[in-house]
Amino acid sequence: MCDYSLEMYGTRPARESERYVTTRFRSGTVGLALPGDKETPVCVQCDTRLKLEGIPAELQQKLGIGATEDVTFIRLDHGFWRDGVRFDNGKEASLQELSSGVGAVVTMLLENAPRAWEFTEAL
Repeated sequence: MCDYSLEMYGTRPARESERYVTTRFRSGTVGLALPGDKETPVCVQCDTRLKLEGIPAELQQKLGIGATEDVTFIRLDHGFWRDGVRFDNGKEASLQELSSGVGAVVTMLLENAPRAWEFTEAL
């Protein structure tokens, strides 16, 4: 998923274990991109797991989180921008709130997540 304001750019899908950085694109929208690439947004599916690194201190304080956090990529139901993350403490933030320069590593793509039936077979 990429915020609708990034649709004008050529995008590419996220890949597991790749490192990205939050980037402010020419449209003004903050999205994910490969470090040094301000032209190609990386689209992330909802429920993809990420590890964020270098979260701004003011957001840490506001949400009760640390500088490095595991999060789930989500679509927000409120506000102007829809791309966001849910922290493990249940708090949510748009990518805009993260601002530019926050590192992100895809730790698990939705398609690689364990399914409910896989848990029951293991029992």
